[in-house]
Amino acid sequence: MDINIPENVNFVIKRLESRGFEAYIVGGCVRDSLMGLIPDDYDVTTNALPEQIKNCFSDTKTIDTGIKHGTVTVVSGGENVEVTTYRVDGEYKDFRRPETVSFTDKLTEDLSRRDFTINAMCYSHRTGIIDKFGGQRDLFNHLVRCVGDPQKRFGEDALRILRALRFASRFDFAIESTTALAIHEMCPLVNNVSAERIRTELVKLLCGSAPAEILIEYSDVITKIIPEFRKCLDFEQHSSYHIYDVWEHTAYSVENSANDPYVRLALFFHDIEKPSCFRYDEEGEAHFPNHEKKGADTAENIMRRLKFDNKTIDIVSCLIRYHYVTPVDDRIVVKKLLWKIGEKNLGRLIEVIKGNSRAMQSFCLDKLTVLDAMKIRMYDVIRSGECYKEDMLALKGDDIAAEGFVGKEIGSALHYLVEAVIDGRVKNEKSELMKALFERKAEESAVGSSSEA
Repeated sequence: MDINIPENVNFVIKRLESRGFEAYIVGGCVRDSLMGLIPDDYDVTTNALPEQIKNCFSDTKTIDTGIKHGTVTVVSGGENVEVTTYRVDGEYKDFRRPETVSFTDKLTEDLSRRDFTINAMCYSHRTGIIDKFGGQRDLFNHLVRCVGDPQKRFGEDALRILRALRFASRFDFAIESTTALAIHEMCPLVNNVSAERIRTELVKLLCGSAPAEILIEYSDVITKIIPEFRKCLDFEQHSSYHIYDVWEHTAYSVENSANDPYVRLALFFHDIEKPSCFRYDEEGEAHFPNHEKKGADTAENIMRRLKFDNKTIDIVSCLIRYHYVTPVDDRIVVKKLLWKIGEKNLGRLIEVIKGNSRAMQSFCLDKLTVLDAMKIRMYDVIRSGECYKEDMLALKGDDIAAEGFVGKEIGSALHYLVEAVIDGRVKNEKSELMKALFERKAEESAVGSSSEA
């Protein structure tokens, strides 16, 4: 099989070959090409030593990206191409990185240190595919399998445990049995992985094509990195709305939602505090009062621990806090939600509620029609230019200040006027808004005088 190699990458390979060296694209770019996907980037492996690589490209810019580990970046066609010397890793002491790296001229030795068979293939136009460990077979059988002994691979680098889950979720692959057993046995090692790397792998896992079964089957790995989820495992909901326990519901909500990182993270965390808020009513039906508010706080703490950026934390927390909103195709309700959480977050919230509903009893799917209608109404409100937030009022803060309002009084007045306009009690006209404002002030003064008397 021929693989299309971009011209700038092919230039690097041909240059190395012309100087008597071996050179191949390797790893994920080969895997993705064999699957009919467009690779995000292309890595090149070669038997040329780092200084030899630099000498081969003395007429172009090179960067000593990780020269101690054999990696030189060649700027080719205006893009960076990473070129790495065949290498053998030394002893791993921190379950993440080798203490030393030694270079080798044997391709098989380099490929044998890689994580999974599907990532241990290389290719050049000169040789075709080189597959020493059955990567093509495992691609055909939809399997994630370690190269060699899985316990050794995970003992070298604990991040590989999370990468295995991520690849299985992304491609809807199973994890080969001995690899799976090693993951369960060695999952405590994930505590050696940095928060930033855990965060990256977690988001990729959640945004895969099939995260549900991975989340369920490997809940022991997830609860190692997020122990707050332990109380969700096997927690029956005792509700006529639900067919799964809390953790299963979480997993299927994620999978059955729009593939948007904010939406999937919100669904991942949305019910994390259900067990702590569990209550029965008089008829024996379970309820979870305020679980959305408590869950948003817990999710925020976890995301900060995993070094998420502030924008993501704010958006995901907002979606969790509002995910319990009852869908209603009502213009006033839509405008109030637009006011409270904004246009983009309302669109995301609708997708969160859809994902949540798809992981419940079949009658809950009736919400989907209402949610679609809400989205249409939201777009209609936005297009129409109707007022649903402070900066759309015909009366501005400066106008209010000119009438003697100061400090927090101005913000309070704008808040009151937006709600009055949305409810239809006041027209969004400057004179009408000012009139309503003074009427409110007079009422407040009258109430104050009455209480003093």
